[in-house]
Amino acid sequence: LKVMQSLYTFKSKKDQSISSGEADMLKHIEDISKLQIVVVSFLLFLFRHAENFFEDNKSKFLPKDEDINPNLKFIQNSFFKFFLKNKNQIRVFEKYSVFWNDNDHDIVRKIFMEIIKSELYIKFLNDEEVSDEKDIKFFNNILNDIILNNKILHHILEENSIYWIDDLPFVATIIMGNFKNKKVIIPKSVFKNQSDKKFAKDLFRLTIKNDRSYEKIIIEKAKNWDLDRIAIMDQIMIKMAFCEILNMSELPVKVSLNEYIEISKYYSTSKSKMFINGLIDSAIKDFKKENMINKVGRGLM
Repeated sequence: LKVMQSLYTFKSKKDQSISSGEADMLKHIEDISKLQIVVVSFLLFLFRHAENFFEDNKSKFLPKDEDINPNLKFIQNSFFKFFLKNKNQIRVFEKYSVFWNDNDHDIVRKIFMEIIKSELYIKFLNDEEVSDEKDIKFFNNILNDIILNNKILHHILEENSIYWIDDLPFVATIIMGNFKNKKVIIPKSVFKNQSDKKFAKDLFRLTIKNDRSYEKIIIEKAKNWDLDRIAIMDQIMIKMAFCEILNMSELPVKVSLNEYIEISKYYSTSKSKMFINGLIDSAIKDFKKENMINKVGRGLM
């Protein structure tokens, strides 16, 4: 997705060099790691706000019973027990205070108030059965349903990067998967290894290099469509699919086809999605007939 977004940006900037476009792409990809840390850091400041909230309520002029003896399950649970365990990680999260506290949005308090008024929170407090799994599930639920759906939070993230809202579902999946396994991970890089990074760079550069030849294939296959009628993002998706199929020798054709079918579900209309899938499928048949696909390994065709 990041390569696709970067190709779209590159196409929009007429005077940008490939090297400059590639550098921008790599920065945007690495920013996903930063987004993961930013999102997880919010939970630290949420915890601290909750601690202060329950403590301050005891000092009210006319405190109620629930103020003096609050249900502290929100801050005393197995989730925060493992979340706060690694002091080195906490120090890293503290550096991201600028996102959540050092501004005029008052975002931590607002989201906390939304949480304690929610059905999720009430059910969590009233549930007498205590388990690590239930604690973690509750925090994953409030992260997914409340925190990451907040419009002010979206605004704060967009102020840092216009791409982060698109990246949020992917990052949320990683974070919640880690929490489920009782892990709080500070990622060093989105790329697992150098071959992953090379793949992204090759896909970006080769799609640009072969732009005209891929365009000719699209025009030939889209008999009833003018190129101007095909959305730029749809064209980019098709060209990237061609690039993977024709140049990435270790990637199975079926994987590439299914990958772009999945991407088209989110970035295309239902009508253009069918068009994209049909065009790529038709092109693959021609590529095979003309022996244009060279894959290394069995079963990759």
